[in-house]
Amino acid sequence: MELNLLLLIIVLALLFDYINGFHDAANSIATIVATKVLTPFQAVVWAAFFNFLAYWVFGFGVADTVAKTANTSSINLTVILSGLIAAIIWNLITWWKGIPSSSSHTLIGGFAGAAIAHGFSGVTDPEHAGFKIVNWLKAAKEGELLPSGVMMVIIFIIFAPLIGMIISYFITLWMIYCSKKSIFPKIVTLFLMLLVILFLKSVLKFEIDAKDARFQSNFLSIIAYPANIKWLLVGFVFFSLAIFNLLFSSFSTSKAEAILKKMQLLSSAAFSLGHGGNDSQKVMGIIAAAVAVYIKTNPNVNMSAGWLDLNVILPSEKDGIKIDGSIPAWIPLTCYTVIALGTLSGGWKIVKTMGSKITKVTAFEGVVAESAGALTLFMTEHFKIPVSTTHTITGSIIGVGITKRISAVRWGVTVNLIWAWVLTIPISGILAALVYSILSLFL
Repeated sequence: MELNLLLLIIVLALLFDYINGFHDAANSIATIVATKVLTPFQAVVWAAFFNFLAYWVFGFGVADTVAKTANTSSINLTVILSGLIAAIIWNLITWWKGIPSSSSHTLIGGFAGAAIAHGFSGVTDPEHAGFKIVNWLKAAKEGELLPSGVMMVIIFIIFAPLIGMIISYFITLWMIYCSKKSIFPKIVTLFLMLLVILFLKSVLKFEIDAKDARFQSNFLSIIAYPANIKWLLVGFVFFSLAIFNLLFSSFSTSKAEAILKKMQLLSSAAFSLGHGGNDSQKVMGIIAAAVAVYIKTNPNVNMSAGWLDLNVILPSEKDGIKIDGSIPAWIPLTCYTVIALGTLSGGWKIVKTMGSKITKVTAFEGVVAESAGALTLFMTEHFKIPVSTTHTITGSIIGVGITKRISAVRWGVTVNLIWAWVLTIPISGILAALVYSILSLFL
């Protein structure tokens, strides 16, 4: 029975991953379709390819955070199953209505809601009963810069779009400033390039352990190290913008527009990488939590089975669940493949909302919004915070719009989006609690 539940959870988790792909496809392709750089079909193929490519770029920090949404020593597989079912239902409803809500927050809200229902009905330990079963906020451990827990996810409902908006606002001002025929903007750009070089030097890892080396050549191993790939991509996005800005004032309007359309291919690819790396990890975290709970409740299980060879610290009151990065290859590979297939299925209702209803988007705005969104996703992934790609790109598009004038943003549409963001976690949580109450009668 337990094994069947585990297999059902894995299947539903992958189904959610697929739905996430076509639900959030608009995040990656809305601006590139709106500016007619690619056709809708070309755009989803482009985004899907980079969704999958994220498998070789990102670690498992976000997966680890999602796996610890609830105290895994006190939950059972029914909790995880209920959370997944609720998340799938809410995702399909919002997709059908064309609402770009957050798949990330749907999943976490569902997981937390089912756990709370279990905490009130199936947990006798007072330390984990009721609302205490959820890890609301945990202090940062040594080597971590930010605390973890569901409250951090909720806080970033505001911070993720705000960060995206601020970054896109300043990138827009920077590019507009550099379009003027003056030496001073070029000096500022060169200074920023120097600062970024120093930053990259501080975060890149130049000593690669033998077990992590992918090539005999030390240089190639440094380039291919996943964390280094991520930071090199950040540098590539920034320096592409910087080099364009150094030459911007010498371009005619038509020449600049043509170059910006080509640059949109780069910026949308970077955002699709961030989307794949951020969202696939959430499903990996759910699968990891399910496998760990199954192993804890079935201590005699054959751990030599390759598909269960999950190297984790099993659920405990002290540590919760901790993914150390050596999970079976089939989990991340399958998750990244499925989200890419989902992206290939598109999501045209949400494309329309994101690509045209918030503000009018040109190639200039598209490059800025996608670059700002990608930089935000890479940064939050570095801090292991599961954020919404939907919120991030929406904030980035708004940041571009307000540089023209406040009225350039269609605030009526934006307010409706914000309501969807605010309601996603509580609605999916309540829905998951109801699903758990029904399933617990039979399981």
